[in-house]
Amino acid sequence: MTQRLTLNLQFPAAKAYPSHKAVLPRATVSRWIKASLFADAELTVRFVDEKEGRVLNCTYRQKDYATNVLTFAYAESEDDPVTGDLVLCCPVVECEANEQGKPLEAHYAHLIVHGTLHAQGYDHEIESEAQEMESIEADIMQSLGFSDPYVPIPDA
Repeated sequence: MTQRLTLNLQFPAAKAYPSHKAVLPRATVSRWIKASLFADAELTVRFVDEKEGRVLNCTYRQKDYATNVLTFAYAESEDDPVTGDLVLCCPVVECEANEQGKPLEAHYAHLIVHGTLHAQGYDHEIESEAQEMESIEADIMQSLGFSDPYVPIPDA
């Protein structure tokens, strides 16, 4: 059964990263999120530059650098609806995709799936939780037509 999704898509970094916006149309982002949902959800996905990503990571995680994806989950119990914000930092995502030899679209898909799982309470702080989350991510990515994000791409 397909889950219902209310999606707010924000792209303040669009001017600086037009090629990113081109691979992130609303329908595509929505499809990636819906493939990752186990309940109805209301999510905001925001694509930011390095400055905003760094400020958010520093403010909320006390880490003074921009990171690839931040998830702010607002449900206080399992009975609450899935609500949250996913913030993706365009330059970090691009750098990681290049370093890993992955298409930009595939890396965004993975990070949006990853963030959506976090919004639903999944975590990877404990090894057993990390294995479960990575397995779910790999299955979802493959269902979306992407390769397993945890299998390294061999050098060409």
